[in-house]
Amino acid sequence: MPHSDPKTLVSTDWLAKHLKDPDLRILDASWYMPDMGRDARAEYDAAHIPSARYFDIDEIADLRSDLPHMMPPVEKFMSRVRAMGVGDGHQIVVYDGMGLFSSARVWWMFRLMGHKDIAVLDGGFPKWQAEGHPVEDMPPVVRDRHMTVVRQAHMVKDVTQVAAASKLGDYEILDARSSDRFRGIAPEPREGLRSGHIPNSKNVPFGDILNPDGTMKSPEATRAAFEAAAVNLEKPAILSCGSGVTAAILALALERIGHDRHAIYDGSWSEWGMYNDLQVETGE
Repeated sequence: MPHSDPKTLVSTDWLAKHLKDPDLRILDASWYMPDMGRDARAEYDAAHIPSARYFDIDEIADLRSDLPHMMPPVEKFMSRVRAMGVGDGHQIVVYDGMGLFSSARVWWMFRLMGHKDIAVLDGGFPKWQAEGHPVEDMPPVVRDRHMTVVRQAHMVKDVTQVAAASKLGDYEILDARSSDRFRGIAPEPREGLRSGHIPNSKNVPFGDILNPDGTMKSPEATRAAFEAAAVNLEKPAILSCGSGVTAAILALALERIGHDRHAIYDGSWSEWGMYNDLQVETGE
């Protein structure tokens, strides 16, 4: 596997070696679609990587919004991570129970708040467990730690900015949903949404950049997956999906191949698919 990078992706071997580092903080960011029938919090309580804190994507969010798990206000983010004992000077590793699914969203959230020393655990909890690394069911001992936040506004886009980019073509708009959802031939899992995709967007299903074991493909294979979808990697990118979770897998993948001009459309299809005055395309 490629070398570990504590700003993007680290291996289970890397984490096992650094597990006792005093400035390491581990976050369990597991989150599941309702139809998966899994309870992320209960699974964390039963078994997690030693000293991991549970990061609840649905609670550390803007609960004033009708859209799911939108980025929280800065003050809320700061207070929640402080209460987890995560702050300045910490190297963070975030993982999830699928391998690589929701953890990238939390990586992106911290990056958006200006914290760069954060990496996703490649292969996540399934790989960690399969290799026989330690797990525990004890809650961690937490001491408050201040985190300085410098919000990187260019890393997130709203519906108006995405609509403009769709018309102007100055960004590559990349959709991480499945091909069938992108083409509008599979129904959306959330009720009341139209089917299809943002005009002039391109489909890079997040599964295309993952291996069967939930690890990310090599940088070379990742680049090839973007190129196979006719993505111009010279242009800045806006990343979308169903609700802003798997779009972050594309953000992580782009960052790994040296493409750092990317932003997430936080409302994603949950927002675009809801409003009839926004154009929708179907087919390829």
